[in-house]
Amino acid sequence: MIYNICGQPHSGKTTLANYLKKVLEVNNPKKKVFIVDGDVLRKILNNKDYSEKGRRDNIDKAYAIAKYLDDNDDFEVIIALVSPFKDQRDQFRFATDCIEIFVHTTNIRGREKFHVENYEKPNFDYIDIDTTDVDELTSVNELMEKITQHKEQK
Repeated sequence: MIYNICGQPHSGKTTLANYLKKVLEVNNPKKKVFIVDGDVLRKILNNKDYSEKGRRDNIDKAYAIAKYLDDNDDFEVIIALVSPFKDQRDQFRFATDCIEIFVHTTNIRGREKFHVENYEKPNFDYIDIDTTDVDELTSVNELMEKITQHKEQK
């Protein structure tokens, strides 16, 4: 299973990914859980290009890594990326067994220069997590409830 956590910078994607990893490891200790995080990926690839092309290239690489790991039944994969382009996320979702999780906030957090203008919000079959004015534990509990509901509906 792939959990694709996307949303604006500093909305809580990495925090939720780290908590989700712990929960998945406890619930199924036989599966390895791997996080593909945007900030870590940029460091590994040495790609600081925040243009549309630079972002798309990094996202393609993250999705390729996630698909490779998911094809090995020993892994569950969590992707934590801004991933602002709906067409790219949709293409990935249709090619994989993926749950898209849209994390957002109205709070201004972190470095605004990385804010993505015209972020293309998902419009179908996704989990919505609003981290505005809620603590991490509340967001994690909401995420786990919604993942369970999402899987039951499939």
